[in-house]
Amino acid sequence: MTTGDVARRLGVAPTTVRSWDRRYGLGPAAHAGRRHRRWTAGDLARLERMCALTATGLPPAEAARLALDEMAAGPPPREEGNPPVPQPVARPRSRAGTGLRLGDVRQECKGVARAALRLDATTLDALLSAAIEEHGLVAAWTEVIMPTLQAVGRKWESLGERYVEVEHFLSWHVSGALRRHAPLVPAGRPGATTMLACVPEENHTLPLEVLAAALVERGLPIRMFGGSLPAESLVAAVRRTGPAVVGLWAQSRTTASRPLAQHIAAIEWGVRGARRKPVVLTLGPGWAGQTTPGLPHPPGLAEALAAVEAAVRR
Repeated sequence: MTTGDVARRLGVAPTTVRSWDRRYGLGPAAHAGRRHRRWTAGDLARLERMCALTATGLPPAEAARLALDEMAAGPPPREEGNPPVPQPVARPRSRAGTGLRLGDVRQECKGVARAALRLDATTLDALLSAAIEEHGLVAAWTEVIMPTLQAVGRKWESLGERYVEVEHFLSWHVSGALRRHAPLVPAGRPGATTMLACVPEENHTLPLEVLAAALVERGLPIRMFGGSLPAESLVAAVRRTGPAVVGLWAQSRTTASRPLAQHIAAIEWGVRGARRKPVVLTLGPGWAGQTTPGLPHPPGLAEALAAVEAAVRR
């Protein structure tokens, strides 16, 4: 196998595989034509063992040393007269080797999960950027990033406080990848902007950041206020800026406030006889069961984008 083949099997970047060779001596046993690396099944098995060990919390250098020692030891000696014990052939894994229940997901999810569990910032940034560039922001979020975040969340919920640092680490790097991909666009004409904020007492901002990046990617200006904006500040910001759309995110039913959303939707501005009101989108699972006429509740990122574009371009 080539280095690229091995990287795809492991779900990491080719540069990561090469760095493991340089740092820890985990390179292939043979080269083709003295130039190109060619990896055998045994070479791949050694790297897979290292990944499995780092997923348990071992530092990469220690995991690499153990993987090399185990492979060098070879199979246990057989007694005279006994048939040789068949050794398993290394095969591509169908799971991430991380203990996360990812299910039937894109291959990139497994690489992202491994990098997050190892707290490997460089590899994680590279994999997130590659997924966004290759699949587009909406597909990367829906099919790569969100399934991995959900798997990490399920893991720490089942194990108490373990893996909380992994979720925070992954979320921070996802946020950075989004901002690198879609820098902010200056606000355009009055009334054409989209205002995004979490409701009071709500601090889960990442889904709003994804929507913000997707809108910027489409050339639509936004104003992002982030987590837990107090109600009076939310009302004041709407009155000051006159947005075409206000997206209110609520992760939990305990934070979603239908009266607040209705109050925002009723705010008017402009000259007499031509006054406008914002379109208020109730975003997130916290609004489930609180549907109200005039307060659209898009179920996902693609639907939220369509609703914002329709209102802004009207």
